[in-house]
Amino acid sequence: MRLQGGKNGIRGNWLPCFLRNLAAARFFLVESEVIMVSDSCKKRFGKIMLEQMELLEQVEIAPNIFSMILKGQMVAQMQAGQFLHIRVPDDSKLLRRPISIAEIDRDNLTCRIIYRIEGGGTAIFSQLPAGSYLDVMGPQGNGFDLTPVRSGDQVLIIGGGIGVPPLLEVAKELHAKGAQVTAVLGFADKAAVILESEMKKYSEVIVTTDNGSYGRKGYVSAVVDKLPQDYAAVYSCGAPAMLQYVDRKFQDHPHAYLSMESRMACGMGACYACVVHVAGQDESVNKRVCEDGPVFETGTIIV
Repeated sequence: MRLQGGKNGIRGNWLPCFLRNLAAARFFLVESEVIMVSDSCKKRFGKIMLEQMELLEQVEIAPNIFSMILKGQMVAQMQAGQFLHIRVPDDSKLLRRPISIAEIDRDNLTCRIIYRIEGGGTAIFSQLPAGSYLDVMGPQGNGFDLTPVRSGDQVLIIGGGIGVPPLLEVAKELHAKGAQVTAVLGFADKAAVILESEMKKYSEVIVTTDNGSYGRKGYVSAVVDKLPQDYAAVYSCGAPAMLQYVDRKFQDHPHAYLSMESRMACGMGACYACVVHVAGQDESVNKRVCEDGPVFETGTIIV
């Protein structure tokens, strides 16, 4: 999922739909913590928590790209590929910002998120010091399905830009299963390269840059087209053009997955502000990135 909190523009006129559908969400208290659950969320993974998570550390890892370490009870429920919906600590910012989970440490109840400054909300995040508390809903969405992969399997990861962070936890968990992981990561230029050293702990990494300032020159597609095609599974996240390529190339693969980007309003599936159309159906048939996604199988949606 390549989600960033940007400016206030939301696809379509989401507010009337949000208000009509908000009744589908239930709000109640469980063990002194506020829990927010939509009916379909409850069927899928139980509950979405609302928690004050402590910011343990924040560093700028590339120009305008920041890494946060957060601590909280919801970490125990997190899965690779899910995201957090974070309130901006500024009353003028109405909407939460959806940010992908990059790493999960269940033993210490900490997680890592990585985001890029896209507007006023994420700029405020970047100024928060360690010791701050963030109002967080999560973990949200369907994560990557890692169950098809077995020890010794060859697995391909394809990431682009700020879409690379959610793939780090994927690589880590696949490596722990004994899989042989190849990660092809594309960036605009050398300054934008992130997480290369971390990904190398778990995979063979090939980096491309658009201008050739680092790694191989060109797009990830030029590298992937020359790789063997007998991978047990394919996991991807990045810009729409990159995901369109992955979707075309691996649309018939039984275990190929895309993590989608979308702006969001409620983040619980009630408002339908983040829909994508289902492949082979008319435009009235859609899925919600926040709840049905952000991860989808290739060939199932219009990227």
